Amino acid sequence: MQPSFKQLTDFMLELGTEQVSHTEKSYLAHNIGVYNYMKARGCNEELCRAGLFHSIYGTEKFQRFALPLERRPEVRTLIGERAERLAYLNCAMDRATFDRALHGKEGPYRFRDRITGEEVELSEDDFTDLCKIHLYDWLEQVPRSQQWDYRPEAYHGMATRLGGIALESYNRVFPAKPAASGA
Repeated sequence: MQPSFKQLTDFMLELGTEQVSHTEKSYLAHNIGVYNYMKARGCNEELCRAGLFHSIYGTEKFQRFALPLERRPEVRTLIGERAERLAYLNCAMDRATFDRALHGKEGPYRFRDRITGEEVELSEDDFTDLCKIHLYDWLEQVPRSQQWDYRPEAYHGMATRLGGIALESYNRVFPAKPAASGA
């Protein structure tokens, strides 16, 4: 039986995520924002759960909260095996090697797990879904963070690879980028 949204957010509340700041809101609010952003773009519930937990173990960029990896089985039981694996991979990805994998035309796609140092190999479906999680997380927060110049080629590459609503969403967010002063 799938957990209710309330069960998922209650778990995060128990962890104190509402007390952690993240891009002008709480970490919990950002996570809920990613879930809702993905849901509004037609992602299935499994993928939205992965989006809700997209940075639960900390990421290369976000380290203000990191659930110990020993608790992965607990998260897996709560959100499902595939959703937890995708969330973990989003946390563990070495972004430079992930960005290089974006240039591949077909799978398997490989990047380095920054936590274990091991190479991760993903199927087309898993890589596509990881691109959605990673892109939609960024699109949800970049208007608040104003970090418009952080990995622009990578995010544009993900949006282009995904096409459709992902590319439309990217184009809606990035035209909002403030013009350079003095230009």
